[in-house]
Amino acid sequence: MLNKLLLSVAACLALLPTTRRATAAETPNIVVIFADDLGYGDLGCFGHPTIKTPNLDRMAAEGVRLTQFYSASPVCTPSRAALMTGRLPIRSGMCSDTRRVLFPNSGGGIPASEITMAEALKDAGYATACVGKWHLGHLPQFLPTSNGFDSYFGIPYSNDMDRVNDAPKGRESFWNPKVEYWNVPLMRNLEIAERPADQTTITRRYTEAALSFIKENKDRKFFLYLPHSLPHVPLFRSKEFEGRSLRGLFGDVVEEIDWSVGQVLDTLRRLKLDQNTIVWFTSDNGPWLTFNEHGGSAGLLRDGKGTTWDGGMREPSVCWWPGTIPAGQVSAELGTTMDIYVTNLALAGAAKPTDRHIDGYDLTDMLKGKTESPRKEVLYYRGTRLMAMRVGPWKAHFITQESYTGNNKAVEHDPPVLYNLNVDPSEKWNVASDHPDIIAAIKRAAVRHKETVEPAPSQLEIPLK
Repeated sequence: MLNKLLLSVAACLALLPTTRRATAAETPNIVVIFADDLGYGDLGCFGHPTIKTPNLDRMAAEGVRLTQFYSASPVCTPSRAALMTGRLPIRSGMCSDTRRVLFPNSGGGIPASEITMAEALKDAGYATACVGKWHLGHLPQFLPTSNGFDSYFGIPYSNDMDRVNDAPKGRESFWNPKVEYWNVPLMRNLEIAERPADQTTITRRYTEAALSFIKENKDRKFFLYLPHSLPHVPLFRSKEFEGRSLRGLFGDVVEEIDWSVGQVLDTLRRLKLDQNTIVWFTSDNGPWLTFNEHGGSAGLLRDGKGTTWDGGMREPSVCWWPGTIPAGQVSAELGTTMDIYVTNLALAGAAKPTDRHIDGYDLTDMLKGKTESPRKEVLYYRGTRLMAMRVGPWKAHFITQESYTGNNKAVEHDPPVLYNLNVDPSEKWNVASDHPDIIAAIKRAAVRHKETVEPAPSQLEIPLK
């Protein structure tokens, strides 16, 4: 039995990502909605008892809820780079062991040599728009309109950056946030439209811009990327959502994002575009647990943002395409945000780059309920270090490191610690001593993976001149 498992694992790891080209009649509109710091346990359809998310719950009921779907990083810049390129951030230089994300004083950003999802879809004839938080470089050459998007409306980096000098020190600015405590710019294409951005209305305005784009392009193929800047702290919501949730301010924010999702889906239905549009919803990384009630929940998963425990990288994810994706699916098949890149390109009939290593897989047949996922492994990077690897249900941690507080030192493990995530999703019971053959197989797989990696110079460590 064990030998068969190991042979199966080896065969799966030997598979290269593949994709198929869609015909013109199959090509759907594409919407990717990306939350910021939303935890695995923060939606009603993923088990939260007091945050009401009826629109996302309906989206899941009409589509597929993906229970083992991962980001490529536990923090936002590398996570977003992976989504946009289908590649691990170490391949593009969009990660660092010293500066984990881009800041307003960063001089780097997504390299021009990378082929973004928007560039590939634009070449395939799609209208493209980015509405929301970008965080892949704030200089003109790195912004969305220089990377395949026809238009951009949003903030260029996280909403907690650019804190003004006279704002309350420490966490006080977050516990009682005011718009004027941060000088984050709201941009329209290459121009600053508002500074500081009024974050109390930002979710509503993102939604209005997204709906306008859909309506303007209803007669042609379009790609809408809607990366919300919340529920990343500081938390803000509009007056209409004040005090709505039993979960407090955080719950209000999530429920407004749920409203936004409902507006997008309702518009697609009203315009009779729903059966020709695939919509993805997921998050960039896990919850920022150190912000107490201002942070979310990873549910039964261990730890949160900043770590390669599953709470930092397994995301609440839903995919919806009425008439194509069977309603009511709950899939435990493996997937990652890099697979969104490959799947979308395949559905659009867009050319997948062949001159570089692409880490995503085409999940089309899995989403349709026809096959298992072609993905059999998940790689857990923190910066440039491969911290853990999952093969099938088995996850081996080579290095562990907790999140932002307490003993935050990296601990190397020899032998690696091992968990069966199908049995133990909370990563409580190390079963390494019972499965030395599984550990050996995963270590060999990690060596094979590293042979494909040629780290690019870090863009995150380039200073602003």
